[in-house]
Amino acid sequence: MELKGKRLVLGVTGGIAAYKAAELVRLLVREGAEVQVAMSEGATHFVTPTTFQALSGRPVYLDQWDARMPNAMAHIDLSRQADLLLVAPASADFLARISAGMADDLLATMVLARDCPLLVAPAMNRQMWENPATQRNVAQLVADGVGVLGPASGAQACGEVGPGRMLEPAELLAGVMDFFAPKTLAGRRVLLTAGPTFEAIDAVRGITNLSSGRMGYAVAAAARRAGAAVTLVSGPVALDAPVGVERVAVQSALDMHAAVMARAAASDIFIAVAAVADYRVARPAAHKLKKDEGGVPAIELIENPDILAEVAALPGGPFCVGFAAESQNLEAYAQKKRLKKKIPLIAGNLMQDGFGGSDNRLVLFDDQGTHPLPPASKEVLARQLIEHIARLTGEIA
Repeated sequence: MELKGKRLVLGVTGGIAAYKAAELVRLLVREGAEVQVAMSEGATHFVTPTTFQALSGRPVYLDQWDARMPNAMAHIDLSRQADLLLVAPASADFLARISAGMADDLLATMVLARDCPLLVAPAMNRQMWENPATQRNVAQLVADGVGVLGPASGAQACGEVGPGRMLEPAELLAGVMDFFAPKTLAGRRVLLTAGPTFEAIDAVRGITNLSSGRMGYAVAAAARRAGAAVTLVSGPVALDAPVGVERVAVQSALDMHAAVMARAAASDIFIAVAAVADYRVARPAAHKLKKDEGGVPAIELIENPDILAEVAALPGGPFCVGFAAESQNLEAYAQKKRLKKKIPLIAGNLMQDGFGGSDNRLVLFDDQGTHPLPPASKEVLARQLIEHIARLTGEIA
């Protein structure tokens, strides 16, 4: 319920992407937001007001002369009650009208008279989006302080392919959450590792660790939401990159080492969440090893580089955070790892408390002592970790 208590007005304009706005309402309500929908006349040709009323639990406003408001001023009163006005989809025509300050229907008048921030999610044909007039209109809106979410590029309802698609509802939800999140790491560059590494034995077999990558991806999303520019160096996982996060896909520990060391010096914060294999095969076979060729093969292992220790040793390097997943003696092992690598903060957890699952239990260890966090989802724990990092780095008191 990240948006609990937040009051949103969702404006829906005419366009085929209006059907996505219905799912967006459902997601916003699920996160605790109070959503009031206002539609343009054109939008009603694609989705009915009844749909939005059912999903939001509130009557839908269509007309600036609507008499349900005691003073008949819906265009003023709706924004006075809102923390945010989001227009999704925002058509080319709508963007043109509000960039010129027009007030010829309920939504445009509400934008002009609003007393809250405005986000727009453009949705239109690629030619309409790329038209110089639309680009001028969007540039004017940005200059006026309006936030623009998207658009995406891809297949369009008209059959063409290119930029102009409205972002998916989950992406818009992330954009709204980003808007409300405290920007405790604004301007900071955060580098993370996540997931397992895979060390080849032969062409099909390998050594790896049990890691879903969920914790690392949650931390990346939390850092991005806190305003940081985030690069995520990820081992092989079945997860989508968080919105707004640059992902660098790697396989082995050596791959991850190279990707991190190429970026570490330019980073302000390094968070090593990945479950990196401690060892790799000295001479992996180029082809699949066969059981009937010489018995059980002998596999020689050699140690992988310690990525976190190397980054922590960089002169003037980033603020470093480690992770310790243990099966016993958490505090002793986590603190030993922290002191050995000479890092200011380490997050520890017992494997039996949520390794690979959606929930976890973390304990933070730093120079000030031990800070246990209550059991929670990995997303909640990630936000608490980022807040703790912001305090240690002096971003917040």
